[in-house]
Amino acid sequence: MIEDNHSWTNEFILIGFSNHPELRTLLFLVFLTIYLITMVGNLGLVALIFTEPRLHTPMYIFLGNLALMDSCCSSAITPKMLQNFFSKDRIVSLYECMAQFYFLCFAETADSFLLAAMSYDRYVAICNPLQYHTRMSKNLCLQMTTGAYIVAIVHPMIHTGFLFRLTFCKFNQINHFFCDILPLFRLSCVDPYINQWMLFIFAGLVLIVTITLVVISYLFILFTIFTMKYNKGRGKALSTCASHFLSVSIFYGSLIFMYVRLNSGNEGDKDIPVAIFYTLVIPLLNPFIYSLRNKEVINVTKKFLKIS
Repeated sequence: MIEDNHSWTNEFILIGFSNHPELRTLLFLVFLTIYLITMVGNLGLVALIFTEPRLHTPMYIFLGNLALMDSCCSSAITPKMLQNFFSKDRIVSLYECMAQFYFLCFAETADSFLLAAMSYDRYVAICNPLQYHTRMSKNLCLQMTTGAYIVAIVHPMIHTGFLFRLTFCKFNQINHFFCDILPLFRLSCVDPYINQWMLFIFAGLVLIVTITLVVISYLFILFTIFTMKYNKGRGKALSTCASHFLSVSIFYGSLIFMYVRLNSGNEGDKDIPVAIFYTLVIPLLNPFIYSLRNKEVINVTKKFLKIS
């Protein structure tokens, strides 16, 4: 009876920004520009760190991996979104949805642990500078980076795996510009309470663990900075941490805003501004936040451009 009364679907229509057809060309150019700048900025930073021996230190290794994940995050979302601006049907299959969500979740999870690793690196550098090279060895840096990627691979597997328990027989239009997991929950004709609990538990665990590490590291850092005797050393330490703290605040702030609204029942059009921020704007800003406040990166960039 259930099968007779429902029309099952494995294809969806991404509504995106189609409610504003008069802005289609403008939005396409804006998001294309953002995407190109994001890729050039992040992949340029990765290339710079990879080719310059002076930047083969834990802080820059973490930064290079963060830039790589920002590129992955943007590439998981933007190409399909740009295509849909001029596509007549804007159809996406369930498996394309799963793949898009998987790579976005992969990048965001890796970002969370890489930012936590960077905060620990700054803690050791400022609070225990004499022990920095022994406590932040290349071996530990490799282990932390590998651990971030392992968790980032496994975490989205859990959620995409549980998507197979859902069936979709309702209105198949996703009121979003990409295949996020929450709009799929709304379209499911099977109660997604198990999926929601899995998302609540595992995404919550990722956020709690990484935010706790960041907060503890920065509490120690701030305590050490404000107990310094010399204003010059205090200013240098604050300048070193400012870019990282800004990036962490923006990243976790937007994710927490989405996370606490998990069961609020909001529609996709209310999610779109926040989603644009953490999927497109943050990957755009990160390379500039770190590079413009980092003399080492600026000097290496100037040297590279002169050689070129």
